[in-house]
This record gives sequence, C-alpha cells and structure tokens, in this order.
Amino acid sequence: MKKFDLLVAGEINPDLILTGPNLEPQFGQTEILVEDAALTAGSSSVIFACGAARLGLRVAFIGVIGDDLFGAFMLDVLKSRGVDVSNVIVDENQITGLSVILNRINDRAILTHLGAIGALYSKQITDELLAEARHVHVASYFLQTNLQPGLTDLFKRAQASGLTTSLDTNWDPEEKWVGVDELLKHTTVFLPNEAEALSLTGAPGVEEAAGNLATQAAIVAVKMGVDGGLAVDGESLYRAPIIPVDVLDTVGAGDTFDAGFIYGFLHGWPLEKSLKLAIACGSLSTLKPGGVEGQPTLDNARKYL
Repeated sequence: MKKFDLLVAGEINPDLILTGPNLEPQFGQTEILVEDAALTAGSSSVIFACGAARLGLRVAFIGVIGDDLFGAFMLDVLKSRGVDVSNVIVDENQITGLSVILNRINDRAILTHLGAIGALYSKQITDELLAEARHVHVASYFLQTNLQPGLTDLFKRAQASGLTTSLDTNWDPEEKWVGVDELLKHTTVFLPNEAEALSLTGAPGVEEAAGNLATQAAIVAVKMGVDGGLAVDGESLYRAPIIPVDVLDTVGAGDTFDAGFIYGFLHGWPLEKSLKLAIACGSLSTLKPGGVEGQPTLDNARKYL
C-alpha cells in the first residue's frame, strides 16, 4: 500500500482577506474601513490539500517557502490540517508569497506578491517521492513558472509509475492561455472553472468547451459557480446544481470542489457521484471565512448527496 493517496506539488502562500460589501480602494491616501480582516491559508494548492485531508485522504505536499513568518505560518496550517510537509523546501533565499484579497462576498479582487510561488522545479519532485503516492495534483499552472517547462515530463513520469494525475490551471494573469495542450494529454482529471474552460477552448458554451477538453484529458470537471458544475469523461456528461447555503465567503470554494471530486475519483465513484460530492464540498466551504475553515468532513458532505 502506498504511503500517500495524494501528492500535491504547488505554491504556498497565505491570504490576507479584507471583507466588506462595498470595497472600493482609492488612491490619494484615502483610508477605507473594512468589516473584517483575516490572515488565513492561501494558494489553490494548499487549500486543495487541506480539503482533501479533511475528507480523509492521506496527503503529502511539496513546494517552496521562504525562511520567514509567512512560511512558518503556512507550515503550521498544513500540519494542523493533517498534511505531510516533510518534503516542503524552506529556502532562505526566497520570500514566501502573499495574496491580498478584497472580498465583496459575491466577488473579489486579488493582489498577489509572487515571492516563492513559482520557485518549485519538476526535478525537485523525485521518482522516489512519486512512488510513495497514488495520485499527483498540480494547481496554479500559470503562476508556477519554474514548474511549467518540466510539468508534462513530471506527469509522464507519474503515469509511468502507475499514478493518476490532475490539474487545475487557475486563471492566466496574462490571458494568453498557452502551453497546456500537451500537458492535458497526460492529465487524468482536469478541473477548470467555466471562464477558464471557455478561455482555453474559445468554445461558445461550457458544455462544448468541456467536451473539447475531454478529447485531451480523460475526465473534465468544470466549476460553474451558482450554476453548480458539470463533468464529462468522453462518453457521459452530467450536470449538478449547487447546494443552497448562506454564502459568507467564496474564497477557495473551487479548490475544495477539486478536493471532493478527486476523493470520489480515487475511490472509484461514478462520475455523477464524484461531481455531487465536489459541489457539496465547494458549497459548504463558503459558510465560513477563508479557504479552509469551512471545508467539510466526508460525513458532513455526504449528507447532501
């Protein structure tokens, strides 16, 4: 039996979340008061890892942080959530990244200092480490600039060793959307949101976009916000609605969706059931502030299947 169900190779940074319904920052030394402020676990990869561990998966993480306060904070968060951090690289020449999120509840703006976010190289993910896991997940493709050139080879190495793979590109800040096609051929589960799927394909609608992507990746699960989500495997397409909840904070909901879907996938669940678990996890995560505080246990999420 493998030591880990899941190896997450990704970026590590905290989020400083400033919340208010009418946030509108102004220059000219104007001071704007916010309703709430919280320093919490950030980054798509970390939120995904914490959500997967919360569901009961055995999760290991590899990434790069600086030898600083934000890096130490993130290590403590990962450990407290049951994620193995023995492979996290602490580099005294790096500065841990930071995202400042201006949260309006139903929308948000994100200001990110990259720092060590893009510092991980694929060569740092050894075959020995891959051999300890059943599945490898990568997120924030467009921010992980050092990982990009070797990521297709990493997925090939993983699959040659019997691992399955998953990818969530997240948004491309440059909006060029290039470099993903070859990688998708070696991606078992692709997890974009609707805007990303449309941007990657140029398709006029989300179902067509998902179908196009499923000619490359084996399975595609698309997050659609208030419209729920859909999943396609080349043969079947399923849609499922959101769970009605009193939304407090949508930060990290998509990453928690990913964690739910991968849980179902790794347990051999049918596509529709995995999608429903993903939507339950993503919806329930919005009940508390930050990306990880509202993440459900498997028992909590299964009540909504």
